[in-house]
Amino acid sequence: MRPAAKLAEFRSLLRRFAKDRQGVSAVEFAVVLPFMLLLYIGSAELGEGYQIQFKVTETARTVTDLASQYISLTSSSMSSILGASSTVVSPYPSGSMVVTVSQVQVKANASSGIVYLWSCSLNGTKRTVGSAVALPSNLQNPSSTVYLIYGEVTYPYTPSLGYAITGTITMNQTSWFYPRLVSSIPWSGASC
Repeated sequence: MRPAAKLAEFRSLLRRFAKDRQGVSAVEFAVVLPFMLLLYIGSAELGEGYQIQFKVTETARTVTDLASQYISLTSSSMSSILGASSTVVSPYPSGSMVVTVSQVQVKANASSGIVYLWSCSLNGTKRTVGSAVALPSNLQNPSSTVYLIYGEVTYPYTPSLGYAITGTITMNQTSWFYPRLVSSIPWSGASC
């Protein structure tokens, strides 16, 4: 076969190949599929992370609110309050979640004298009684001595599929409430 005939045959083959559209959608699908899967799985992981952060926030607010409604606290009532945290955070596991509830004293117009009066913790270490507390700026320097209930929740979130990328993400939330029925809630139980 002559080179001109081979060139003409090659051009004819290229024209047929350029007009053929049967495999184009399969190629496009193969190119787009990894990005679509990444977007889908990533949005599912992100949604679950936001849901757990919402549950952590709700848990901190709930245990602090429950503690603020008592006139005095005992070990059994504090066990009930801390136990409510697993109900709030469900359906997610609560075994490694740390929940701490404390009462803080803030003396009038004093930069010092902001201390823990009592503290109890679930799955963690309670705050040391008498140790200093860092308050948010909007709660500092009251005109009279006040008492606050302080709730803290720490939740180690391990993404299902993105663990290799992010590892465990620690979610923290705090909440401050004034006691509702008395100015200060005394601790009348054994240690937590």
